[in-house]
Amino acid sequence: MNGRTNEHRIALFLDFENLVTNTGISASNFDLQPSLDRLLEKGKVVFRRAYCDWSRFSDAKIGLHRFGVELIDVPPSTRAGKNGADMRLVIDALELCYARESIDTFVIASGDSDFCPLAYKLRENGRTVIGLAVKESTSPLFVNACDEFIYLRTRQRSEKGDKEKGRHGAAEEAGHGKRARHGRESTGRGSKAESTQAAPGAGSKAPAKSDVPQIAREVVQNLLARATGPVNPSLIKETIVRKEPDFDESEYGFATFAKLLAALEQEGVLRRIQQGRQWYVVGPDADLGGGSEGKGKKPGRARVEEEDELESYPDPEEDDAL
Repeated sequence: MNGRTNEHRIALFLDFENLVTNTGISASNFDLQPSLDRLLEKGKVVFRRAYCDWSRFSDAKIGLHRFGVELIDVPPSTRAGKNGADMRLVIDALELCYARESIDTFVIASGDSDFCPLAYKLRENGRTVIGLAVKESTSPLFVNACDEFIYLRTRQRSEKGDKEKGRHGAAEEAGHGKRARHGRESTGRGSKAESTQAAPGAGSKAPAKSDVPQIAREVVQNLLARATGPVNPSLIKETIVRKEPDFDESEYGFATFAKLLAALEQEGVLRRIQQGRQWYVVGPDADLGGGSEGKGKKPGRARVEEEDELESYPDPEEDDAL
């Protein structure tokens, strides 16, 4: 579109009543900043609207205005107070989809499964759909209807998580904190972590294998088995997110995706090599004629520099053109 293929143009739609009703978040303490920061890492948020009956949630107006969110007032359409914001949001989102081809990503901030048809229609028209809501009040149907899902953190969960980190460390928090997948629980994922932590005197210095999510192991092994050459780390992350839209490596105790790859490398699942300015992933036994320079880099001082570099995943074709 504008020659900057990595920069997405994002439209944000908030079903505000859904986000603050029985979710642990109130209108007065609703904080859009963390979620907005995540979206700004993906591109420009060029459209921002929030829908609800604002006479009920006036405490949130100032905060949302500060982030440039347009407030669409939708009074109750019936005596029973039925919320008509859902229908208004759907109409506006579809209208924007057909009128602005430059907007390629739609963020639907709601956990309501009623938005599944909207998500399907947007994806049918070539748009990326990201969901945004509180985990405990989100329908698994809507999670699976999106390309990616981001969870809002309630204040209580944030404080509880900080206490757990300070008491047990990030590795233990990752073992207990990862929830089961919606409707398709992975047996053994949580039990392995719990048994590892409960065993006294184990004396293990490195993180247990159960700290690495099984979905990451499976995707890496499958991609490397079919690959005819080095694999870009961005492809690995994108494939994982396609399978689990709400995947977040931080829930397993990894601050970045590069650190998760480093843990897989320590397990012997993969090997990271450098070609030019870009880092790639190959099989642990891959024989690359020109990749000896990357093979010789072992964990150590150079590994710290690798972690930061691996977070930037440029397209290999762009590197060749430079």
